[in-house]
Amino acid sequence: MPALSEVTPEIERANLWITDVEILRLHYAYTIKAWLERFLAARPHMVELYGERFCRMWELYLIGSEYAFRNLGKMVFQIQLSNRVDLVPLTRDYMLEEEKRVQAVSSV
Repeated sequence: MPALSEVTPEIERANLWITDVEILRLHYAYTIKAWLERFLAARPHMVELYGERFCRMWELYLIGSEYAFRNLGKMVFQIQLSNRVDLVPLTRDYMLEEEKRVQAVSSV
């Protein structure tokens, strides 16, 4: 998993603008924990489908990943890129407006 400092030089070389960065510090740890809980709840069925060996490997992966995101400084980030400096609004307000619009449409 590359660090932000490893990604940004490549973005600059590609002549793109970083217009926003969101650091999702512990968010992914919570996501992985939820995946593990769901997997464990369905584990008997997963064993039938994929076998015990796969289930043990998947559990180890999820537990190790959650640990890394909680204790070893791993994090996920989202980078918004643009090929023009003036293409994206200056604040994140447009994201909230779009989220409200989508929620309104989906509740119909």
